[in-house]
Amino acid sequence: MRVPLTVSDFLDRAQTVLADSVAIVDEPSQPADPVATTTYRELAGRVRAWQAGLDALGVGEGERVAVVSHNSARLMELLLAAPASGRICVPVNFRLRADEIAYIVEHSGASALLVDPELDESLKEVTAAHRFVLGPETEQLMRFDTEPRPWSEPDEDATATINYTSGTTARPKGVQLTHRNIWVNAVTFAMHTRAWERDVYMHTLPMFHCNGWGMPYGLTGVGARHIVLRKVDGAEILRRVDEHGVTLMCGAPAVWNAVLDAAQTWSGEIPGRDKVRIVCAGAPPPTRTIARVQDELGWEFLQIYGLTETSPLLTFNRTRPQDLDLPPLERAAKLSRAGGAALGARIAISDSGEVLARSNVVLDGYWQNPEATADALDGGWFHTGDGGSIDDEGHVVISDRRKDVIITGGENVSSIEVEDCLFSHPAVAEVAVIGVPDEKWGETIKALVVLADGAAVGEAELIAHCKRRLAGYKAPTSVEFRESIPRTATGKIQKYKLREPYWSGRDRKVN
Repeated sequence: MRVPLTVSDFLDRAQTVLADSVAIVDEPSQPADPVATTTYRELAGRVRAWQAGLDALGVGEGERVAVVSHNSARLMELLLAAPASGRICVPVNFRLRADEIAYIVEHSGASALLVDPELDESLKEVTAAHRFVLGPETEQLMRFDTEPRPWSEPDEDATATINYTSGTTARPKGVQLTHRNIWVNAVTFAMHTRAWERDVYMHTLPMFHCNGWGMPYGLTGVGARHIVLRKVDGAEILRRVDEHGVTLMCGAPAVWNAVLDAAQTWSGEIPGRDKVRIVCAGAPPPTRTIARVQDELGWEFLQIYGLTETSPLLTFNRTRPQDLDLPPLERAAKLSRAGGAALGARIAISDSGEVLARSNVVLDGYWQNPEATADALDGGWFHTGDGGSIDDEGHVVISDRRKDVIITGGENVSSIEVEDCLFSHPAVAEVAVIGVPDEKWGETIKALVVLADGAAVGEAELIAHCKRRLAGYKAPTSVEFRESIPRTATGKIQKYKLREPYWSGRDRKVN
């Protein structure tokens, strides 16, 4: 027997087995709104109401539904509702500028656009055939008294979500993740993190980011409780761990650095000691940070490696039984590795040192970009663009980033996009943008600039120039002026050589 693996499986199980259990504790999107608690029975009803509402609008199977939102119960509902009805959800990074979001909405061909109320004014020029503001307006869109049309032919190989990611081009690429991709990722992620129905999961990771790494699906499937965190704040994370009994969270190193900072002034015992486990990815954190999480917070530290293109789980690392008695720093050093291959993943290192992967979680392709798809899947392996090795314990160690991508605070930034922006300033003749180590963000953006003859401009002006044209996190945090930028005989800038002085003395060229 073969039954299609689809997104609907996760909520179907939860509403059948744990209908009256709390599914989501949502925070208000507006100060006057109350905190909302939803059971799995109620969540399933809301998902059906979304689907019936989209039916009434005439948004058909295969059509794209774009959502630009901070973490919210409504975003999670749409991540469940749109794919389960044969539509495609397009969760968009709310931190992007309006013109960047407009490009994604247009490129994806989204027929419906749903916008967080906090973003409505700044995105007023971003439109689609159907545009709604999440809140009372969409409550009227939802049809609670109508059964939605079922998906006519459920197909696990159909695209479920399109997740746009910055890469080696100035324009983001739309990663097509299928129901099968999402299903396998969610189940293996839940297995590796030992998720179960008594877990309380807090969304410290943006749900738009590779569908919250699949946790909205996997944790729903086991019937865990979701605590929605709208905006990351170290002290607020500690407060909610205390209030809700949180046991599991995911995030980039910058999130855990914020918690460590807040813990310095926390009154009383740190909540969740010996009960909380956190999953870290986006960049390998320093060994000292890992040791501090375990010592100062008493939280278990788990490391993963993956990309939006891999749903994202490729490797997983937790302290092995034989390593429990190691000195803290030595144990933490082992956790700084990307980890061993996750269940079902095959990892190899190419002759040039690039990390390659084969797995059921690897993307179907890039939306409307067959050339990029062919390059990424050349030879039957997914090319990650990261340099690395596999050590004698079978763990992947990421050592360098071959693509021109900077990961700062867990967000991908195309260095080419930033360079294009800097080139638009009349005083700039040449520019190279690189990532350099940063204690808080893992990496931060540095621009190496050669000025045009006779031109004069300061660091602050160039940074402000970028902030006016790009999302704030994409702007350089420092500018270094140079007489020239070295190139190869063919005129190519070798970024790894430019990065070398800043990463000197480090085993890895990413942070």
